Amino acid sequence: MKVLNLAELLQANSYPGRGIVLGRSADNTKAVIAYFIMGRSVNSRNRIFTVTEDGIRTEAFDPSKMTDPSLIIYHPVRVYGGKTIVTNGDQTDTIWHAFQEGQCYRHALLQRTFEPDAPNYTPRISGVMKPDGSYNLSILKSFEGDPSQTCRYFFEYDAPVAGYGHFIHTYMGDGDPLPSFEGEPELVGIDAPTAEAFAELVWSSLNQDNKVSLFVRYLDLATGETQDVIKNVNV
Repeated sequence: MKVLNLAELLQANSYPGRGIVLGRSADNTKAVIAYFIMGRSVNSRNRIFTVTEDGIRTEAFDPSKMTDPSLIIYHPVRVYGGKTIVTNGDQTDTIWHAFQEGQCYRHALLQRTFEPDAPNYTPRISGVMKPDGSYNLSILKSFEGDPSQTCRYFFEYDAPVAGYGHFIHTYMGDGDPLPSFEGEPELVGIDAPTAEAFAELVWSSLNQDNKVSLFVRYLDLATGETQDVIKNVNV
């Protein structure tokens, strides 16, 4: 698979929607996690990431402008048993509860489908970063826009390579309806030495008119210590 430049991918796509990057730092010492959200409507853009006890949560920047919280307010990142869960919806909690019951992320996601936002039927994308730096990604999407059929794809990366990661996002680009992501997660290079540097690369590459929030975590594989960065358009 060709290694792609993450900055160039983002700069060439005005609306990838929501995206997850999981991978390994170039010095092979840290697991890399990134999650971003974008928005076209006032309701979608009226959000910020805030810190919680075990991760982050989306919140309304201006509560008076919130019209429908059902698909935009959720926990994108939570941690359980050393595993970091990152998703684009409330399936974060579905996976979190499954881990509590001794089950796996696959079992959790077999209970879920894509988002009920016709005609887009936005895919649910999810990732799990394990303490050893191995990781999983998945996408739940409709079959060619047919809401009666759910296609579930799971990708497991047991031996991450230093300086590389995988990028999955909800949309191939802008459109009406929005075209769902296709194919395997994209293989991207990760050169940034710190969470701050990686966050700046991603944030500066996202479309200025559509980006909303970004979370980046560098997890030290030896100590478990984390470097976190949050960026919000609304401040």
